[in-house]
Amino acid sequence: MPMLLLGMLAPAAAKDGLRVERVETRLVEGTFVMDALLDYRFSTEALEALENGVPLTILVQIQVRRVGAWLWEDSKSDLQLRYAIRYKPLSERYEVYRLPGNEGRSFVSRDAAIRALGEITGLSLISAANLDPDTEYEVQIRASLDIEELPLPLRPMAYLKPSWKLSSGWSKWPLTP
Repeated sequence: MPMLLLGMLAPAAAKDGLRVERVETRLVEGTFVMDALLDYRFSTEALEALENGVPLTILVQIQVRRVGAWLWEDSKSDLQLRYAIRYKPLSERYEVYRLPGNEGRSFVSRDAAIRALGEITGLSLISAANLDPDTEYEVQIRASLDIEELPLPLRPMAYLKPSWKLSSGWSKWPLTP
């Protein structure tokens, strides 16, 4: 019976997708700073493309909004970060870097590179002076694989196959000092 239970749990744990695991904010010299941990579980097709030298670009969207804000209300802060991971076959290393730019950290294993891709540390969000002290705010964050950055021959397949449409969806976290 325990083996059956393990067999049922394994596919759920290995599910493809992007997920925001943790977001923490702190106030540093009058500015809210964020650390976040994102979990990237790329599909088999995306990992195969990566292994064949195709860089994968991740778009991370971050907003600071009033708790309970209406859809049409402006965000207090709206950031778009772009990260890339690529495999360099000649050196047998993976590189993770923030765009624009092409120099980043190098890793021997794919798993270590993917973990590093999901770490955001010390990101300045917004000055505390721009926020009403009597209002509660939240950080909304979403990560997605940017299909537009794939090589042109891969894009039609990426648009049609669900295994390429990787997104965490929006998650909300309290903005706390």
